[in-house]
Amino acid sequence: MMSSPPDTSKTIKLERYNSYIRRVTSTKLLNASSKILFRTTLLIALILVFFFIFNYPPLSSPENNNNHHHRQLHTRTNFLSSAFGGGAAWEKKVRQSSTPRRPNGMSVLVTGAAGFIGSHCSLALKKRGDGVVGLDNFNSYYDPSLKRAREALLKQHQIYIVEGDLNDALLLSKLFDVVPFTHILHLAAQAGVRYAMQNPQSYIKSNIAGFVSLLEVAKSVKPQPAIVWASSSSVYGLNTDNPFSELHRTDQPASLYAATKKAGEEIAHTYNHIYGLSLTALRFFTVYGPWGRPDMAYFFFTKDILHGKTIDLYQTQDGKEVARDFTYIDDIVKGCLGALDTAEKSTGSGGKKRWPAQLRIYNLGNTSPVGVGKMVGIIEGLLSTKAKKHVIKMPSNGDVPYTHANVTLAYKDFGYKPTTDLASGLKKFVKWYVGYYGIQPRLKKENHLQPQDSS
Repeated sequence: MMSSPPDTSKTIKLERYNSYIRRVTSTKLLNASSKILFRTTLLIALILVFFFIFNYPPLSSPENNNNHHHRQLHTRTNFLSSAFGGGAAWEKKVRQSSTPRRPNGMSVLVTGAAGFIGSHCSLALKKRGDGVVGLDNFNSYYDPSLKRAREALLKQHQIYIVEGDLNDALLLSKLFDVVPFTHILHLAAQAGVRYAMQNPQSYIKSNIAGFVSLLEVAKSVKPQPAIVWASSSSVYGLNTDNPFSELHRTDQPASLYAATKKAGEEIAHTYNHIYGLSLTALRFFTVYGPWGRPDMAYFFFTKDILHGKTIDLYQTQDGKEVARDFTYIDDIVKGCLGALDTAEKSTGSGGKKRWPAQLRIYNLGNTSPVGVGKMVGIIEGLLSTKAKKHVIKMPSNGDVPYTHANVTLAYKDFGYKPTTDLASGLKKFVKWYVGYYGIQPRLKKENHLQPQDSS
C-alpha cells in the first residue's frame, strides 16, 4: 500500500506570505528612498539657486546692477546678522556707540580701532562728543592681549569695537545699513617693514585688498562718507631730499610695506576721480607713545634693556647713525582730528560722481630727527639701566636710514603743530610701560636719574 504524499499546502502558503511581506517592505523602502532623494535634490537645487543669485547678478545696466547688488547685500547681511549673533542687540550697540553727543558732531567708523593710533584717535573723538564705532580683526601680528586691553579701555568710554575683517564686504555693508557714517578714519593696516619679508601676502590682503573693499562700500552708500586714511612716510623710500615734502617723488619704495601704501595713494586717486569720494592720506612719521606697538624699536629696546638683553643698533653702510623723525602719539591724534575736521563732503551719489571731490596728502611728523643712539640714551636714563649695545650695519630689509618731515602744508591747512620732544614723549611711554607690565615698584626705587635733554 503506497503512502499518501506529504501535505505541502502550509509550506506554500508560508512562502507566499513571506514573499508578500518582502514586496511590501521593498515598496516601503523604495518610497522612503525616493522621498529622501527628492528632498536632497530639492535642497541642493535651492542652495545652487541662492548661490547663483548672490554671486551672479543678471545682465543689465550698471545702475540696475548696482541697485541689485545692494538688495543682495541687504538680504544677505540681514540673514547673517540674525543667524550669527547680530540682530537687534548688536545693532543697538553700534547705534549707541555711533551717536554724537555734541551739536553737528561726526559719526566716525574707525578701522583698526584696537590698534595703537586707532585707539588713541577713537578716545579723542569720543571725548569731544563725536560718535565712534570701531572695526578690528585682532590679528596676531603682535600680542593680541594688548589689543584686547585697548578694547577694554575704549569700552569704558562707551566705544564699541566690531570684531571683523576689512575684506568682509557683507559686514561692512551691514555697518553702513545700520549707521549713516559721516566719516571714516581708516587706520587698519598690516604694519611693519621687516615682516613683509616673512609674510608678503598679508600686506596685499590688508593694505590693498582691504582698502579697496572699504572704498567699494563707501562709494555706493548714501550719503558717501569723507575718508581720512593712514599712508606712511615709508612711501618716500629712496628719496634723498630733506626734509621730506609732499611734492617729492615717491616712486622708489624700499619695502613691500611702502609699496602697498603708495599703491593705496594711487587707488585713492582713482576712487576720488571716478566716484567722487573725498579722500585724505596722512603720511605718519615713526609714531611712539603709551599703548604703542611692541614691534617698534623704542618699545622692544625698553623691554630688552629691562631684561638685560643686548640690543642691535644700526648704522648705515657708510658708518653714519640711523635717525628717525619720532612723532608723539598726541601730536598725531591732533593731526588726524584736524584732517577729519577739514575734510569736505564726498560728491558722489549711488556710485556716480556729480562734481570733483577733495583729494589731499599730508605729512604728519615731528620735524626734528633724532639719532637712534640718542633715543636709547634717553631710555637708559629713564630706566636707570645701561643698555648692552651691539652696533651693526643696517641690513637690506627695507628700512631707510633717515626720515625728516616737512609739515608746512598740514600747518597751513589745519594748524598741525607738533609740541612733544622725544625726551618728554619717552618719559610718558616708560611710565605707561612699567605700569602696564607691573614693574613700576622696582623702578621707583632705582629711577632717580633725570631724562636727557633732546635739544
